[in-house]
Amino acid sequence: MTRVLLAGESWISQATHFKGFDSFTSVTFHTGADEFIAAAASEGIDVEQMYAHDVPQKFPRTVAELSEYDVVILSDIGANSFVLPPETWLEGQSASNPLVSLAEWTRAGGGLMMAGGYLSFQGFQARANFARSPIADVLPVTMLDCDDRAETPQGANADVVMPEHPIAGGWTGQAPDLLGYNVVTARPEAEVVATVAGDVLIATMEPGEGRSLVWTTDIGPHWCPTAFLSWDGFAPVVGAMLRWLGKEV
Repeated sequence: MTRVLLAGESWISQATHFKGFDSFTSVTFHTGADEFIAAAASEGIDVEQMYAHDVPQKFPRTVAELSEYDVVILSDIGANSFVLPPETWLEGQSASNPLVSLAEWTRAGGGLMMAGGYLSFQGFQARANFARSPIADVLPVTMLDCDDRAETPQGANADVVMPEHPIAGGWTGQAPDLLGYNVVTARPEAEVVATVAGDVLIATMEPGEGRSLVWTTDIGPHWCPTAFLSWDGFAPVVGAMLRWLGKEV
């Protein structure tokens, strides 16, 4: 069975409540991966999620540690969370760079996926900052050097453009519109499977012995709306992407 690690796609929010003269704060925890994980499960694939706040300390830092997995997904979590572990950020100590290891692991046969979001690719105000990271060369796209978000509240049409690709086999009929995505450019050696508003939605590549894939919109709201998550093709496409990355097809 394909072993999948999903890093990110969670956040902690702090709110201040004003009640007349008095105020207080509250903190809540959220995850945007529930529908994606459920879709994968319906396709017979278990996904282990590592919450964003755990990544700096717990994400696998070596190729050997990464080899416990067949597929690694980075979703809505920036490069800083990987390159600033506590021993570096708090103590000024050197540490191995997991993004270097992730690139090496991918070339050696691993399956790497990046999903879109405010802290994916370059993201909001380019804060995700993956364009100059070690994994940039193993992804099937080149990234902008600026804020790369395309907000489409009016809806953006998603279409399969390479129906012969194994991933396209899960695409059923016309998909509902998406509400945003990260703008990237496919590499010459990449295969673009699906587009959104004419830009890349799904692209794949085979760096070295491995495989890589991008899904440039969210794996949950807001960019990937409820209608898309409820679409008959969503779970089959999720399953097809993960099976392709895990070399089951």
